[in-house]
Amino acid sequence: MLNKNGEILIRTYSGLEQILAEEVGKLGGIEPEPIVRGVVCGGDLGFVYKLNLAIRTGLRVLIPIGQFDFNSNESFYKGVFEIPWHNYFDVDKTMIIDSLLFSERFNNSMFVSQLAKDAIADRFRKEVNKRPFIDSKTPDIHISIYVRNDEVTVYLDSSGESLHRRGYRAEQVKAPLSEVMAAGIIMMSGWSHHFPFIDPMTGSGTFSIEAALIADNIPPGIFRKGFSFMNWKDFDADLYDTIREGLVSRIQENHPVILASDRSRAAIMRATENAKNANVDDVIQINHSLFNKLPSPERKSFLFMNPPYGERLEEDDIEALYAGIGSTLKHHFGGSEAWVFSSNQEALQKIGLKHSKKIKLYNGSLECRLMRYEMYDGSKKTSKNQDK
Repeated sequence: MLNKNGEILIRTYSGLEQILAEEVGKLGGIEPEPIVRGVVCGGDLGFVYKLNLAIRTGLRVLIPIGQFDFNSNESFYKGVFEIPWHNYFDVDKTMIIDSLLFSERFNNSMFVSQLAKDAIADRFRKEVNKRPFIDSKTPDIHISIYVRNDEVTVYLDSSGESLHRRGYRAEQVKAPLSEVMAAGIIMMSGWSHHFPFIDPMTGSGTFSIEAALIADNIPPGIFRKGFSFMNWKDFDADLYDTIREGLVSRIQENHPVILASDRSRAAIMRATENAKNANVDDVIQINHSLFNKLPSPERKSFLFMNPPYGERLEEDDIEALYAGIGSTLKHHFGGSEAWVFSSNQEALQKIGLKHSKKIKLYNGSLECRLMRYEMYDGSKKTSKNQDK
């Protein structure tokens, strides 16, 4: 399907494009170029396997298999029909089609997906006298269609389920922090395993688990049961096994200090189970504690926090919570730096500390801000000299 320089599109959240491009380049992608909510690069089929296993800040790995202009429903149908679908997957594989529209010619993505389904089914009937069926729950083949103005690009989605679903989360909770977003925030911060990592409102343990995976170079995709590319006609199981084994062989034991805590015992139980599922429960120290009761670190540490946004708290309670975060950081974490991620911009102002960075990101559809706070022991000049 892909030669050495075949085009690959990796999707991500808005705001993570640059960190994703850097990650793709380090993994071996050819000329990675950031675009809106994604990165385009060159690579072969083996690199598609590698991306799905190893990428931390990508959501989906897409391969373009057709591009055409259209000016009517009939010409759209014809463009999809002309793609040799029978060369990519067998007729007995189920499929699902997602459409994303940026065009005045179409205003209903379900209609576009239905029209594409009819064209694919008719092409299979022509070639093998049978048609594939849709499965909206557990499809074998994922197809993505992007319509921009009068141009259509058709992709095979090699990932299947979004790559933020690592496979270690025991249960889904309401509005969880995405694993991809957590990894992106950690990577943007510049944290390394040489510094203690503190996750004082751990929730499901996402920040801490992603930090442990990063520190020990554990590929996040190894917990997955499968990927959509395994149902493609040209899937090379031997090549996949070789790439997977190569990534596993580069896992390290860097023994990072990762401290996770939460005021909720239920959250601590979830985080503990998730850490076990990710095989990093021996790396993360998980404790039941209030943030303001944690001991002050003996050396510079990195704190990562995704506090409640206020959905289930009264206004006074949420303001008090964020004010307490600022007070605790100021009085107990001198010499460290904190990264706070929240969609509640009014509450963030209650932290009352001067931020050194403010980055706009999205947690799903929620517009959020990532704030960096640097706490200093004594004067700013003295603290900088101590870090050298």
